[in-house]
Amino acid sequence: MYPPHLLVPMREDLTSVGFQELTTAADVDAALTNQQGTMLVVVNSVCGCAAGAARPGVKAALAASTVKPDQLVTVFAGGDVDATARMREYLLPYPPSSPAIGIFKDGELVHFIERHHIEGRSAQMIAQHLEMALEEFCTPANA
Repeated sequence: MYPPHLLVPMREDLTSVGFQELTTAADVDAALTNQQGTMLVVVNSVCGCAAGAARPGVKAALAASTVKPDQLVTVFAGGDVDATARMREYLLPYPPSSPAIGIFKDGELVHFIERHHIEGRSAQMIAQHLEMALEEFCTPANA
């Protein structure tokens, strides 16, 4: 576990654009039990690829995309251990990965971007990948 005060700016990087933090296993269950519509999940992390590619890519995709998920949620690996462990159960069959980005639709995981799809890629590449996934799985905001 990382000291909580060190995680504040990394948490705020996502909460400042509308992500809801899920900090307990119960929060994760409440968000995903009977989940309707689309939900974008970010497994946040302290690593460089989270800071340099994942978080900026997610924010860029959300800003640029004409379609938006109904819900934005995040768990913090190394910060919210129980919440992250529970989220990883919902992300099966994928192995634990942080950072990671998932899209759920009506309670089903329909798209997942693992750490190895983030490492070594630019924020712009992550944004383009995520924009395509949002277009495929999310309903247009004004539809």
